[in-house]
Amino acid sequence: MTIAFFSDVHSNLPALEAVLADLDKRQPDMSFCLGDLVGYAPWPNEVIAAIRKRGIPTLAGNYDQGIGLQSDECGCAYKTETEKALGAQSIAYTNHVVGAAERRYLRYLPKHMRLDFQQQPCDLNLLMVHGSPRKINEYLFEDRPDPSLLRILAEAQADVLLFGHTHKPYHRVLAYEHSGQRRYRHALNVGAVGKPKDGDPRAAYLLLHLDDATSLTTPDGLRSEVVRVTYDVELAARTLEASPLPNEYAAMLRRAY
Repeated sequence: MTIAFFSDVHSNLPALEAVLADLDKRQPDMSFCLGDLVGYAPWPNEVIAAIRKRGIPTLAGNYDQGIGLQSDECGCAYKTETEKALGAQSIAYTNHVVGAAERRYLRYLPKHMRLDFQQQPCDLNLLMVHGSPRKINEYLFEDRPDPSLLRILAEAQADVLLFGHTHKPYHRVLAYEHSGQRRYRHALNVGAVGKPKDGDPRAAYLLLHLDDATSLTTPDGLRSEVVRVTYDVELAARTLEASPLPNEYAAMLRRAY
């Protein structure tokens, strides 16, 4: 079984369309979206329509939550006054253009989803969140110490945790002892479709492969694959520049930061 996970589309319709086309070719058994459909680009309603048309199970991201509540706060951790000013323009624009039905959809999106596998491929508890199990906008960066990340997964009763929010994909394998046996938990950031921040401007999503070799008792017992999809970044950037949104967001698309 192959399951696709993607996150952080951020109103970037060309990037989403490229990812959906790639999924159509690969034909995973299931697909899930981990949130942040909107913000930073000029296609929030179109992105929501594409997700709803396909019936893709979707979580609320922190930006979705803000727009769903018609708030002027997105729960984003802007570090500088310049970033805050740009962010204020983005959420004001998104609140202005998003439709009533789209806002209602965002408001009622769930915060967590769980898949529980029994016996096949093995007993496996998989939890999907946007930021972390504790908070929708908590950042789980790749350099987080093992004990801290393990504690978060253990408290959430998750063997496998999938999340987005940082816009940087990774797969961390975390060893621990259980009843005298060495076991492993897995933390997987699925990257960003519409606003990568790892220097690669291509859209990113993650495939999780479950098969007879899947196991929680070996460090390589869970196989994942980050997929990068080329799309017309320049088209998205130029359209963004022609919109009321700050041109700085176009530069971010081009440079993926």
